[in-house]
Amino acid sequence: MPAYYDESTKTWFCKFYYTDYTGAKKQKKKRGFKLQREAKEWERNFLETQQADLSMNFENFAAIYNEDMKHRLREHTFIQKQYVINKKLLPFFGKMAVSEITPAHVRKWQNSLIAYRDDKGNPYSATYLRTINNQLAAIMNYAVRYYNLKDNPCRKAGTIGKDHADEMNFWTTEEFKRFLGKISDKPPAYTGFLTLYYTGLRIGELLALEYGDIDFENCTLSVSKSYQHLNGKDVITPPKTPKSIRTVSIPEFLRDELKSYTERIYSIHNHDRVFPYTKSFFEHEMVRGTKDGEVKRIRLHDIRHSHASLLIELGFSPLAVADRLGHEKVETTLNTYSHLFPHKRDEVAEKLQKLK
Repeated sequence: MPAYYDESTKTWFCKFYYTDYTGAKKQKKKRGFKLQREAKEWERNFLETQQADLSMNFENFAAIYNEDMKHRLREHTFIQKQYVINKKLLPFFGKMAVSEITPAHVRKWQNSLIAYRDDKGNPYSATYLRTINNQLAAIMNYAVRYYNLKDNPCRKAGTIGKDHADEMNFWTTEEFKRFLGKISDKPPAYTGFLTLYYTGLRIGELLALEYGDIDFENCTLSVSKSYQHLNGKDVITPPKTPKSIRTVSIPEFLRDELKSYTERIYSIHNHDRVFPYTKSFFEHEMVRGTKDGEVKRIRLHDIRHSHASLLIELGFSPLAVADRLGHEKVETTLNTYSHLFPHKRDEVAEKLQKLK
């Protein structure tokens, strides 16, 4: 594994042959290294990712995993995965050989996550711990399935965290109306939040909503895309799941608000975004509307939970709620919101009693 010195640039470079995944022999050349060892290390890492030998270090195997996953995931999801891998997995496992990672290593890593505290003394949330742990498990499962790793050490180590938070924050209709009054001076914020609360749209779905998606006559919204602002550019993608492509009915008062709002947008066309803003705009407005403490602070996504809670309170079935929210499976709705029905257990006993 030689490295070569370039007198003209005063830097090192590597040049070597390798066999790619098709079996073709190719030459690779990489310039610009300040040190000889850096050139050799780059060559070694490159060859490991081509050969996919599980004696390679975890960092290089994660690069193989990422190259595969980026073609199968939504861009926003892929970026989120990259953050977790780079910040939470690589610092601990990066230089370890994949085949040598044991359940004991995983437990030690898990304990470091559980013990973490930020500058204010706050730990990671239970749901975030589960997210981080699941990412490691996913990479090791990938090694088991496609590269013949014998066992996934995460399985023996056990999991940490929780899939769902113990408590779910949401606004009652009264709380939402108080909040709405505090941001009513900005029509885009007022109309946007009104739409979120009474439709249950995800924020990306709201931001992707076009004028032509609104059927004012039949009081419906057509949801078929999602918007994110990623790496400095606007990105329009399909919604989160196929089931998320749906038609959402809206009450007449919301139809009238949307009509009034869009009529004030100069020369709006069918393919113009109704809310040409970013997620941060609405997050800032949430802070502004709750900063006096009269309305409790919740996350932007919790407005979707608020809509679900409202539907449940109005007596809609889990199937109807799942259909409106665009959940792929009704089990998702039940797993997320079943705790909002504690009184239903009593109703079952009461109705059975009447049968006696």
